[in-house]
Amino acid sequence: MNVRRWNWPLWSGFLLTLVGFFSYISVFLWFPVTRDFPWANLLLFALAAVLLFMGVRRSFVRTDTPRPWLSRIVTSLVAAVGALVIALFVFGFFVFGRWLPESKGAPKVGQKAPEFTLTDTGGKSVSLAELLSTPINGNPPRGVLLVFYRGFW
Repeated sequence: MNVRRWNWPLWSGFLLTLVGFFSYISVFLWFPVTRDFPWANLLLFALAAVLLFMGVRRSFVRTDTPRPWLSRIVTSLVAAVGALVIALFVFGFFVFGRWLPESKGAPKVGQKAPEFTLTDTGGKSVSLAELLSTPINGNPPRGVLLVFYRGFW
């Protein structure tokens, strides 16, 4: 008797692929520890890839399904879409991000920064001249370290 069995690794891997893709935008993008390097999404994608592989293997090894050719076609399509989603995320994050043009007006490493006045996290105005003139532990500062975050603030 041919009993149709559900290929749970394939569908679980596909669902985990979608969760990994959309969770970066909806959850992990808002935390610096996962925004700058998406390690949580890469772990989700690795687990999804293993499950997709197990599902494909299960579909092509099993011959007890009533229509094995239809099962293999659906399995191949689902696995290909899952792999494409993973590849698009990796390409978009690691390759496309390097293609962005550099800012023409941003100071280079070691270059003297132009005078500026900004507000700190407490709402107080802070200027570059003030930072360079305010003593730290009784000693005059030798310089100021400026850190530029790439958005999301």
